[in-house]
Amino acid sequence: MEKIEYSGTVWAINHNNPEPLVEHCLKKLQAYGIKKEDIVLTDAPENVKVGAIVVEIWPYHLEIGRVRTIRNESFISGSVMIIELKADAEGKYID
Repeated sequence: MEKIEYSGTVWAINHNNPEPLVEHCLKKLQAYGIKKEDIVLTDAPENVKVGAIVVEIWPYHLEIGRVRTIRNESFISGSVMIIELKADAEGKYID
């Protein structure tokens, strides 16, 4: 499994996702080498630095990006990887 290289805060963007999804995503990020204490759950990251990791949480995957540019408190990130999330027939996450 490939580890995600990062330093400082990892921003996990959460737009009112269900708690089981968020908890599963946190476990997946830890499996990819990110410490739980470095992850900040937010719907709008503040004071993002160039080079920071930003994670978009979606129901079936995590989109990992690295911030390339910051303009007017907005950031542009390039994709680093996609982490697929698998669920069983009842919708429980299994990986």
